[in-house]
Amino acid sequence: MTLPRYRDPAAPVPDRVRDLLDRMTLPEKVGQLNQRMYGWDAYERAGDGHRLTDAFRAEVAAFDGMGALYGLQRADAWSGVGFADGLDARDGARTAAAVQRHLVDHTRLGIPALLVEEMPHGHQALDGTVLPVNLAAGATWDPRLYADAVAGAAAELRARGAHVALVSALDLVRDPRWGRSEECFAEDPYLAARMTEALVEGAERAGVAVVLKHFAGQGATVGGRNSAATELGPRELHEVHLAAARAGLAAGAAGVMAAYNEFDGLPCVANRYLLTDLLRTEWGFEGIVMADGTAVDRLVRLTGDPVAAGALALDAGCDLSLWDDSFTRLGEAVERGLVSEPALDAAVARVLTLKFRLGLFEAPVPSAGTEALPDPGELGERIARASVTLLSHEGGVLPLSRGLRRIAVLGPNADSLAQQIGDYTAPQRPGFGITVLEGIRAAAAPGTEVVHGRGCDLVGKDVSQVPAAVALAAGADVAVLVLGGSSARSAETVFDANGAAVTGSAPATGMTCGEGVDLADLALPSAQRALLAAVSATGTPVVVVLVQGRPHALPGPETPAAAVLSAWYPGPRGGRAVAEVLFGDAEPRGRLPVSVPRSAAQLPVFYNGKDHRYRGYVDQGAGPRHAFGHGLSYTSVVYGEPRLSRARVGTRAPLTTCRVTVRNTGARRAEETVQLYVRRLAGGTSWPRVRELRGFLRLSIAPGAEAEAVFEVGPDTLASVGRDLRLAVEPGVVEVETGPASDRTRGVRLEITDSESNAT
Repeated sequence: MTLPRYRDPAAPVPDRVRDLLDRMTLPEKVGQLNQRMYGWDAYERAGDGHRLTDAFRAEVAAFDGMGALYGLQRADAWSGVGFADGLDARDGARTAAAVQRHLVDHTRLGIPALLVEEMPHGHQALDGTVLPVNLAAGATWDPRLYADAVAGAAAELRARGAHVALVSALDLVRDPRWGRSEECFAEDPYLAARMTEALVEGAERAGVAVVLKHFAGQGATVGGRNSAATELGPRELHEVHLAAARAGLAAGAAGVMAAYNEFDGLPCVANRYLLTDLLRTEWGFEGIVMADGTAVDRLVRLTGDPVAAGALALDAGCDLSLWDDSFTRLGEAVERGLVSEPALDAAVARVLTLKFRLGLFEAPVPSAGTEALPDPGELGERIARASVTLLSHEGGVLPLSRGLRRIAVLGPNADSLAQQIGDYTAPQRPGFGITVLEGIRAAAAPGTEVVHGRGCDLVGKDVSQVPAAVALAAGADVAVLVLGGSSARSAETVFDANGAAVTGSAPATGMTCGEGVDLADLALPSAQRALLAAVSATGTPVVVVLVQGRPHALPGPETPAAAVLSAWYPGPRGGRAVAEVLFGDAEPRGRLPVSVPRSAAQLPVFYNGKDHRYRGYVDQGAGPRHAFGHGLSYTSVVYGEPRLSRARVGTRAPLTTCRVTVRNTGARRAEETVQLYVRRLAGGTSWPRVRELRGFLRLSIAPGAEAEAVFEVGPDTLASVGRDLRLAVEPGVVEVETGPASDRTRGVRLEITDSESNAT
């Protein structure tokens, strides 16, 4: 018997897609574009194992197939899945196999489903490795380390039968009041682009396809309000918010998820300019576009009709829905002439193409793979260690001496694992992980007494616990005060239909960050501020560790601390990483991926705004408390002047080399992240930004030694967005700057001419 062409693994993928499409009915096509079911509703516990539900079987029967199934393995407070009823690694793989067997055996064409899982910082599943959040990964400025960790996490996802990972990567922290700041790599497009490339490379190494969230501009919503409007013009969109998407797609990402926000009056999921004109026509992208959860159904506000809502999204370029009913009615939309069947076929073809390329028809459940991939837990701890950022340091208190008699570890984040692992995290087994308190106790010398007091709750004004904490601090040699925020969800959290926390429920459950938890005031909660002031008043040296998912506005010198460190939700082993930095067993390598404001009132404070020479407010400066790229170490370094191999280049071959010498003038090894910025002084077709990051590298320098950082300065370094919104090298004069942070640079002028004969 001759196999159908689409069943022939030797046939070219386009031929297989065409053959399968020709065999499909209209309802079967519509089914391939749907991801309506919550994966945790597809199974139920049965004795010691699990079985598929009647609801799953009915969903498959409705369209004689299923395009994708989201979150089969997901576990968290929103889904209500925990260890009592959820899927661990063994049962997850078995249930995934059962899903695919049912689809192959009980549908006419036997098309397997894409099994789609959240992998925001590790696989969001029971016993899945939890990595530090994206903001921590960005603070490492180490794409290679991050790629290795992603490869390990993706291997776990693949071993449990999934194929597609959803990962936030495209949003930028332009307003840290936004609760999803922790999901961003940076405020800067260049750093975010390099981390996004690393993400895609790592996942592909493990055989997992990546859908990048969110396209586009979601980090620029007005007022930091989740899923709200943006006021982006096309230029701001192209100059700032598309760089990570371009990089991720060029690296091989399988798809993008359309953002909730609107652009130019249309939600991204219905925005044909974004999803078709730009993404497909201009960039040539052939992968899938997925809607964010319930985003298509929201379009009924525009169309007045769910059938028309689905047609609007499909016509704009959306291929796959997420928990929507509107896309299930695309057959009606075709019959009513609201969208053409060729448009429907194009979307189905993209979904089928991904299935063929992932090998689903030959192996619906992925094999474990043969490549030895690194341990994601160990790599997560390395990310945590590399991301700890020393913001300020006075008096030489750090690194902590192991000759200390007593250390007081205080604050609401000192001994809470849930509050150091971030949003989009599955339940953890009891006893798993290392809190900051536990890390300090393990790192301290034998005989050192480590005392602990909570001091206050994470949120609220109750200061009744402060006196006890003050007494502990007064009798200690040093007080480590662990403050910050929390994205920990609980059974008491109230959720929206798409899984975002409902704002009114967040304070009651202690959340100060996470999806749906936006802040108007970036200051630490009042009880935390009172605790800091009271402990500082004892005269005991205070070291503040901020465990946080966004940059909180920091108090000024009126509440002195000997040192302040930031640990962006460092994951389950983050307590040990923080302790190693405190005691000097590891250097504080982290550098800020986002500017730290003095107050919410002065926002925005991102470093790369338009250069209009604004001097600041009457009552407060315009600059941040700590600038993008900032981070101190336990040694001192001196930067020389940057040097160019050519001071003049042409627009058609703009190649030169920038070198800078960095000398370690201290007594400890320096782990220095050298940063390269470009600042336009003259020329160009649009108003310049203050400066723009265009390169970075790390030097490890022994005490008393020096090393040279070498940057190749070429078209990628010097290109800017022209009047046609395309990248080009424009004639003019720029300053190529190097330094340890965006506010501490030294520059050299480079002339870019439009005549190659003038290049020297």
